Amino acid sequence: MRILRYSLLAGGIALGIAAYKVQMDNLHVTLIRSVGLPWNLTQAHAMTVGPFTTSARSWAIVSGAWLFLVAGLVAWSRRPSNRLGPLMAAAGIALLLRQLRYSHDAFLFTVFFVVGELSYWVVAHAVFAYPSGRITDRLERGLIKVGYTVTFLFTIAILLLYDGSRPLRFFDPTPRDSLISVGGSGDAAITMQKAFVIVVWGVLAVAAIVLLIRKLVLATPRARRILAPLLLAAITVGLRAVFESIFTFAERPSSVLYDYLFWWQISAFIALPLALLAGFLRARLARASVGDLVLELERTPPQGIRDALRRALDDPTLDVLFWLPERNGFVDAAGRSAELPDHGNRTVTRLQHEGEPLAALVHDPSLLEEPKLVNAAGAAASLALENARLHAETRAQLEQVRESRVRIVATADEERRRIERDIHDGAQQRLVALAVQLRSAQRRLQDPEVDSLLAATVKELQVAVEELRELARGVHPAILTEDGLAAALESLVSRIPFPVDLDAAEGRLPAQVEATAYFVACEALANVVKHARASTATVRTVRRNGLLVVEVEDDGIGGAVAGNGSGLRGLADRVEALGGRLHVESPAEGGTRIVGEIPCAS
Repeated sequence: MRILRYSLLAGGIALGIAAYKVQMDNLHVTLIRSVGLPWNLTQAHAMTVGPFTTSARSWAIVSGAWLFLVAGLVAWSRRPSNRLGPLMAAAGIALLLRQLRYSHDAFLFTVFFVVGELSYWVVAHAVFAYPSGRITDRLERGLIKVGYTVTFLFTIAILLLYDGSRPLRFFDPTPRDSLISVGGSGDAAITMQKAFVIVVWGVLAVAAIVLLIRKLVLATPRARRILAPLLLAAITVGLRAVFESIFTFAERPSSVLYDYLFWWQISAFIALPLALLAGFLRARLARASVGDLVLELERTPPQGIRDALRRALDDPTLDVLFWLPERNGFVDAAGRSAELPDHGNRTVTRLQHEGEPLAALVHDPSLLEEPKLVNAAGAAASLALENARLHAETRAQLEQVRESRVRIVATADEERRRIERDIHDGAQQRLVALAVQLRSAQRRLQDPEVDSLLAATVKELQVAVEELRELARGVHPAILTEDGLAAALESLVSRIPFPVDLDAAEGRLPAQVEATAYFVACEALANVVKHARASTATVRTVRRNGLLVVEVEDDGIGGAVAGNGSGLRGLADRVEALGGRLHVESPAEGGTRIVGEIPCAS
C-alpha cells in the first residue's frame, strides 16, 4: 500500500503540472475570429479576444487539488482501515483530471468533461463521510447517489447533443469536438447545460447545504467542534455553486465581482483539506499530550481523574465508571451503582488492568475515530484509575452502610408502630374493659367496704391506662401516622409542663422524615424537662432547600453534649442515617439549641 500511495503522490504531481499546462495552453490564449462570422472560418477572417485564465488562477486550482491528494494520502497512511483517506486522494486526482477537459483534443475533452463534473461529488462524498469514511445517514447517502447519477446522465446527454457549432458555458469561446455526438445542435447542448447547472449546481447543491447544516446541528458537542471548520468550508463551496445557478437566469456580475467569487471558491476548496489535516494534527498533538497526562495524574486526587481525562480527550461530557468485582457491576465516583449507556449519543470504552476489568469511559462517539488516543489515555491513567476505583469501592461500602442504617431506622419505626398498635389494641383495651366491668360490679353491690375497694381499683386501672397511652405515644404516636408531623408536635408540646412556642410547617412528608423530626423534638424536649431547668422553649420546623429543619431551643442552664448519653447520640445517628445532620449548641448558662437537618422529598 505504501508503494501505491507514493505512486499516487508522484502521479498527482505530474498530473498537476499537466493540468496547469492544459489550462494555460487552452484558456490563457487569445482567440482569433471575426465578429459575426461562423466559428469554422479560417484565421484570415479573425480578430483577437481573451485571455480566459491567469497563471495565478491555474496554480490555485492545481494547488487545491494537490492539497486534497496530500491530505488523503496522510489520512490513508495514518488510518489504513478508514475509507476517508482514499476518498480524499480520489477527490484530489479527480479535480486535477477535471482540468484536462479544457483541452482542444477531442478525446481528452470528451472523457474528462464527464469526469470533471463527477469530481465535485467525490469531494462531497468525502465531506459527508468525514471522519469515519462511511456515510451512515440515509438522506446523505441518497443525495450522493443521486448526485453521481444525475451528473453522469446530464454530462453524457450534453456530449451526445453537442455538435461543436457553439462554445459551451464555462469554456473559452473556441468550440470542441465530442467523440460521442449523435447530432443535434449547439443550442440544444447549451440548453441542456443550463438545465444541468440549475438541477445539479442549484437544487442538489442547496440540498447538500441543508444536509451539511443538519449534520452540524445534530452532531454531539465534541463532534461539532471537529466538524465545524470542514463543514463550513464545504457550505461555502456549495454556495458558490448555487450562485452560479442563479447566474443562469440573472445577468452575470462584473469581471471584478466574478473574480472575487472565484477566489472565494478556491479559498474554500483549499480550506477543506486543510481542515482535515488540522483534525489529524489535533489528534496527533492530543496523543503527544498523554505524557503530560501522566504527570498531571500524579498530582490529581481520585475525584479529579475524570476532569483530567476530559481535558486530555477534549470531551467535556466524558464520565468514568469503575468496575467492582464483588458487585459484578459498575459504580460512579461516589460509589453509586451505574449502568452503561446503550444509546447512540454515548459510547463506552472498557479499560483493563493486568487482564482484569478496571473501568469504563463513557464518552462522545466521535472518539471512536481516535482509538489510539483513547487507549493511550486509558493506559496512562490506569494506575490512577486503580486508586480511584479503590476510593469508589470505599464510597460504595459507605453507601451500603448508609442504606443499611436507613433500613434499620425504617425497620425500627415499623416495629414502633406495631408495638403502639399492640398496646392500643391489646393491653390498653383489656384494661379499659376491666375497668368498665368493675364499675358495673360496683353499682350492683351495696357493700360500702367493697364499693371503696372497687373504686380504688378502678382508679388504679385508669392510671395504668394513661401510663400505657403515654408509653404508646413515646413508642410511636398514632397521631403522627394519621395526621402528620404538625399535629403530632402540637400534641407533644401540650403535655410539656411549661410554655412551649410551636411553629410547625404544614403538609405531609415521607414517613421516615416525619418520624425522625418528631423524635428529635421529643428527645430534645424530654432533655429540657429533665435537665435544663428551663422556663420556656421553642419548637420550629421549616422546609428549606430540600431539607426539613427541626429546631428546639430553651432558656435553661445549657451544657448538653451530643456524645454524652444515648439520647442525643442516638438522635444524631438516626438523622445521619437519612443523610442529615444534628447540631447541638449548648454553652454553659446560655440555654440549648438543637437543630436537625433532614433531607426530604419536598
